[in-house]
Parts: sequence; C-alpha cells; structure tokens
Amino acid sequence: MAQQEKPAAPDWERIEADYRAGLLSVREIASSNGVSHVAIGKRAKRDGWERDLQAKIKAKADALVTKAEVTKEVTSEQAVTERRIVDANAQVIADVRVSHRRDIARARSLAMKLLDELEIQTDNIDLLEQIETALANGDDAPDGLMRVFQRVTSIAGRIDSAKKLAEAMKVLVGMEREAYGIVEAAKVEHTGKDGGPVEVVHMTPEAIREVMEKDDC
Repeated sequence: MAQQEKPAAPDWERIEADYRAGLLSVREIASSNGVSHVAIGKRAKRDGWERDLQAKIKAKADALVTKAEVTKEVTSEQAVTERRIVDANAQVIADVRVSHRRDIARARSLAMKLLDELEIQTDNIDLLEQIETALANGDDAPDGLMRVFQRVTSIAGRIDSAKKLAEAMKVLVGMEREAYGIVEAAKVEHTGKDGGPVEVVHMTPEAIREVMEKDDC
C-alpha cells in the first residue's frame, strides 16, 4: 500500500501577517491556509499577536488613493495646458506663414510687371531712341527726363535690369517654395541699406523693389 503524502505544514509567518493586518476574519485566514480557526486563535494567544495594523493599512490605502487621484488630475491639467500652448503657438506660426505667402505673391506680381516693362522697352527700343533724339533737340527738355531716357535706352541699363529681375525671381521662387512647404527652408541673404546681410524671409515687397531698382554705383 502506497504511503499517503503528509499535508504541508501551515505557513505560520503568512498566517501571522494576515492576522495582524486585520483585513480578513480569522475563519477566512484559516480557510485559505488549511488550518482551523481554533489553532490560529491559540497560536495568536501564545505568541501575543495583535490585530493592530488595520488602521495603518487603511491610512496607507487612503493616501495611495488620494495620490493617484491627484496625479491623474494634475496630469490632466498639464495635458490641457500643453494643448493650449501648442494650439496658440501653432496659430502664430500659421498666421506668419499666411502673411508671408501674401507678401510673396505681391512681390512676384511686382517682379512680373517690371519684367513686362523691360520687355516693352526692349521691343520698342527704336521708338524710345526717337523720343530721346527729340528731347535732345529741345532746348527746354528737363535734364532729369533726359537721364531717364538715356538709362532706359542703354544696353547696359537693360542688361542690369534683367540681371536684377533674374535675381529677384530666383529669390521669390525660393521664398514661395519655402512658404508652401515644397522644399526645406534655406537661408538666403541680400545686402541691406547698412551693408549688412538681410535674410530673404524678412524682406518685404518694398525691400525687394529696392533691390531691383538700385542705382548703378
């Protein structure tokens, strides 16, 4: 006949911990550990166990619950604050980009008008030369008007205007591509009135007009 296995000895250390915690009744502790509640009572009396930790455990549990709720509330408030910051700053950037797009469109329109004017000058150079001759023969021709016609009809003047327009269009196309996110923003500079560099992104249509209409030095 096979020997029956002896039942495992009770884990009195665990039983003591459950007893002192005071959260379970003695019968519940006995049932979960395979001993009688009478045996637990005797061991508690013999070793002086006291069910004295219930209040401390409850206080700790209350503190943990409170901490969890506060953390959740603070986290929620932080998320709202972060969302507001992101929304506000995104709107600022969006407004700037929309403004840049409008300015670039104005500058492009200006450049195209100047290109049209240069094309008309080149196509009608004979007529302009006749006007220059007529002004030169007049005794009361204003000197300023004569200088304008001389500049318009000179090959060097038209080449210079074409170069400046080409530069302006290169700048404008780059700015437009950046403003619409077609390419990554690149730093492009021009010389300002004080001789220092001016980033293209900071140039207004009026500034671009000045670049294109600089007098020859």
